[in-house]
Amino acid sequence: MSEPSESGVHRLKVDEVVEETPDAISLVFAVPDGGEFAYRPGQFLTLRVPGEHGGSVARCYSLSSSPHTDSAPRVTVKRVPGGHGSNWLCDNATAGSIVDVLAPDGGFTPKSLDGNFLMLAGGSGITPIMSIVRSVLAGGDGRIVLLYANRDEQSVIFAAALRELAARHPGRLTVVHWLETVQGLPDESSLRALAEPFADHEAFVCGPGAFMDVACGALEPLGFARDRLHVERFLSLAENPFERGGEPEPAEPAQPDATVEVDIDGARHRFDWPRRQRLLDLLLERGIDAPYSCRQGACSACACRISGGEVSMVRNDILEQEDLDDGIVLACQSLPVTDEVHVSYE
Repeated sequence: MSEPSESGVHRLKVDEVVEETPDAISLVFAVPDGGEFAYRPGQFLTLRVPGEHGGSVARCYSLSSSPHTDSAPRVTVKRVPGGHGSNWLCDNATAGSIVDVLAPDGGFTPKSLDGNFLMLAGGSGITPIMSIVRSVLAGGDGRIVLLYANRDEQSVIFAAALRELAARHPGRLTVVHWLETVQGLPDESSLRALAEPFADHEAFVCGPGAFMDVACGALEPLGFARDRLHVERFLSLAENPFERGGEPEPAEPAQPDATVEVDIDGARHRFDWPRRQRLLDLLLERGIDAPYSCRQGACSACACRISGGEVSMVRNDILEQEDLDDGIVLACQSLPVTDEVHVSYE
């Protein structure tokens, strides 16, 4: 991967555009000779797309390639009715196009490729799951059961690739297709019946909001612990991380700075924390290599744990109440409430 600019933006060349279905494409990026593109299965890229009225917009698309099997990274984009980013890319991206991207990020990724996995995907939700499937089959030793819901046969992204993988790994990969035109919309009881024999697997769920609600409702009674159930939601960014500007939020002179202790990468750091400065901005300003991606509270890349004190979040579109109860917050949205705060990335 090319070296990022000072702003953390990489410029990548599109090597190939692959038509996956009539309304979905994959962009295969060229990696310069001697370059490196490090990512984990299930992560995403944030792309800069020209805006409708000048400037640009930022859109996040999951990597469908595997770092264990593919020499070049690729993201898969499905047209969304009225979606500017997806339609612009499907209509305009060609081999040779140059695209600005942020570094790969996201937490929808297995800690280990070993073990057994239950995957539930709806529509374009197959994209990060495909990356995980390819990686587990190449680098792991367990079994994968994939339940994949689509409108009809023509809308099944990666249909041929899934057939090939299942044929190559008959004892390890089972793919169950659910077609709305044949079976109607998936419901909780039907998905639960399909998933129940695999309730001891690690589960990954991704797709449109309605599908996610049904899939999570189907799995909840089966006793999946939080560390075995991973959910990825596609959300729009409220701001453009490629065009961050304006004046920093002013400090409130009536309130003295808080103090934060941060455990990260085996080291502990202690800083004064201005009341109106978000935690991620403070850490980056102090030279701490804290993880992040969208900086808008729409992904979980910057998630950390509050082990002491209290913070408030300006925005949260991704964390569930269980996460909040466990002390998990988004660093990019966190402001101090108490005078002392302890944060852990360990």
